[in-house]
Amino acid sequence: MTTRSQAFERLFQERIVILDGAMGSMVQTYKPTEADYRGERFKDHPHELKNNSDVLCLTRPDIIESIHAQYLEAGADVIETNTFGATTVAQADFKLEPFVRELNLAAVACAKRAVEKAEAKTPGRRCFVAGAIGPLNRTLSLSPDVNRPDFRAVTWEQVVTAYTEQVHALMEGGVDALLVETIFDTLNAKAALFAIEGVFEALGRRVPVMVSVTITDRSGRTLSGQTIAAFYASIRHAKPFSVGINCALGGNDMRPYIEELAGLAECHVSCYPNAGLPNAFGGYDETPDDMARVLGDFAKQGWLNLVGGCCGSTPAHIAAIANAVKAHAPHAIPAPVVAQRLSGLEPLTIR
Repeated sequence: MTTRSQAFERLFQERIVILDGAMGSMVQTYKPTEADYRGERFKDHPHELKNNSDVLCLTRPDIIESIHAQYLEAGADVIETNTFGATTVAQADFKLEPFVRELNLAAVACAKRAVEKAEAKTPGRRCFVAGAIGPLNRTLSLSPDVNRPDFRAVTWEQVVTAYTEQVHALMEGGVDALLVETIFDTLNAKAALFAIEGVFEALGRRVPVMVSVTITDRSGRTLSGQTIAAFYASIRHAKPFSVGINCALGGNDMRPYIEELAGLAECHVSCYPNAGLPNAFGGYDETPDDMARVLGDFAKQGWLNLVGGCCGSTPAHIAAIANAVKAHAPHAIPAPVVAQRLSGLEPLTIR
C-alpha cells in the first residue's frame, strides 16, 4: 500500500501540483469579531485578540475548516495549516505564548478533517497537509532601530527555540510536509531549517521540506538584500524538496525571478503570487482569469512543479489556476552542477 509520503512525492512526478490560496483575506470575508477570536476559551484574556487568525483554530475551527474545504473543492492538492504566526515570537504580541503547541495541533486537526472529507467525497483522491511556518515579526539580519544598526530584537537561540516548538507540534499533529514560507530574512529561514533538522533527528522521521522566499519589490531582492540566486545558494545545503517564490508581487512581476530560479534549483520549483500588487485600499485587483493567464504561461514555459495563490487569492483563483496549468508537464529538475556556491547579497559560484 502506498504511504502518504510516497503518494505526495509521486504526485510531483506526475503533474503540476496545486497549492491553496490566501488564508488571512479569506478569514476576513467571515467578518470575525473580537468575540469570535476569544471564544469561550479566551473570554477573559487580558489582551485584544482580533486579527490573530491563528487563534481561530481553537475558537472558531469551523471557519478555518470551511476555508480549507473551499480550496480543496476548487482543486487544491495541498492545503497549508493556519499557522503562519503560530510561534512564541509572533504570539507574544497577543500574550498567547503558552498556547503555541495547542494552536499548531488544532490547526493541523482542522486541515486534516477537511482533507479526510475531500478524500471521502472522491474515492481515490489524495490530498495533503503542509505545515505552514511563517517568517516571524522580528528579524535576525536587520535592526529595527536605524540609530542602532547592531541591535537585534531577537536572538538566534530564541528563533530556533520558537521554530522548534512549532515544528514539533506540526509533526506531532501529522502534517505531510513542512513549508517555510514568505521568507524575507534568510537568517530567519536558516534558523527554521536548523530547527526542522533538530526535530527530525529527535523524532527519528522526516517529511518533505518546502521553502518559499519573498522578493519584496522589482529590485529582485529580499528585504534583507539578497538576489534570488544568492538566496538559493544560502539554503541549498538543506536539500529542500522544493524552493519557490510567494507573496509581495503579482505573477507578472515574478516572471524573471521564477525563470531564474527554475534554471538554478536542484529540486522542485513553486510559485504562489499575490493577486497583483495591493491597491490604494489594501485590496487585490487581479481576477482569477488574470492570475490563471500568467501562471498558465509559467507552466507552459516549464518552470513550475507547485502553483497556487497568496494574498488576495480565493478558491475561484485556485480553480482557474488549476485549469490553466493542467495541460502542461511539470518542471524538469536540471542536472546538478558540480560547483561551490557561496552567497552574500549576491552569489559566487566557483567551478
